[in-house]
Amino acid sequence: MGIRLYEEPELENPVLIASWPGIGNIGIIAVNYLRQMVKAQEFGEIEPWDFFEPRRVLIEGGLLKELEFPSSKFFFQRTRNRDLVFFVGEQQPTETGTQYPGGRKVLEMANLVLDVALRFGCRRVYVSGAALAPVHHTARPRVWAVPNSESLVSEVKSYENAILMSDVEGRGGQGNITGLNGLLLGVAKKRGLEAVCVLGEIPIYFQGLPMIYPKASRSVLEVLTEILEIEIDFSILDKVVAQVERGIGNLEEQFYQQAPPEVAERIRDWLESFKSKPAESRPITEEDQKWIKEHIDELFKREDEGDDRPL
Repeated sequence: MGIRLYEEPELENPVLIASWPGIGNIGIIAVNYLRQMVKAQEFGEIEPWDFFEPRRVLIEGGLLKELEFPSSKFFFQRTRNRDLVFFVGEQQPTETGTQYPGGRKVLEMANLVLDVALRFGCRRVYVSGAALAPVHHTARPRVWAVPNSESLVSEVKSYENAILMSDVEGRGGQGNITGLNGLLLGVAKKRGLEAVCVLGEIPIYFQGLPMIYPKASRSVLEVLTEILEIEIDFSILDKVVAQVERGIGNLEEQFYQQAPPEVAERIRDWLESFKSKPAESRPITEEDQKWIKEHIDELFKREDEGDDRPL
């Protein structure tokens, strides 16, 4: 187990930006897009052997070529305002017999990521993911921010379209972040690094669905680029956002046409309630959770399994 570096770039006061897949792939889409826009170069990886099972065996010319594992890679780029180090993991480690990130492996992964950050002089870390929220999919997602230090609170409050998680309405001043995003904040604090987690809002009725939600990724990117004082081209991402939006709308209308009228009406009214009651006065209720469990699979079920729409 360990870190493999292909080169050791000379960086000046860099920041680390890290992400893994999660709900809606919000964080990893944002971080990967930023990485690609600034043309960051790969310079290392965390070896997978103690963290993941092989995804498949690659065979070439009738012979075993290699085992393929989820990748955990580091990238860097020097920019006009500050140097950047990226960490992008294709998967979060899980303990045997569980489907959620946690345990010894996650802690080891977090420390290895921060080992590299400290080695190259990073003093600030940003991580990104999703925040399930009672919002409608046509609304602009906000960004929930969680700093690991009191000294960062005033800075976080200045981010445009962002709100402290502890200030989100209906949460009683509390919150939690699961998996590596939350753990990295805590480990960074223990190791003397400032860190901020930025979470893009995703409608609660998308929970558990195998779909991406790039609209929230764009909100996260707007915050990150403001912080880093970087200008990027959003046009490619905007095309993906529009395509997904059309796909959601098409599935919604298809459901209304095919569902029994009374069910269609109730779900239409339930979804519309997220438009009429903004997040500021609309905490997630037990009734919301019940509706999600009972009906959301029906809402986004595809009639044709071969459908290639973008969800």
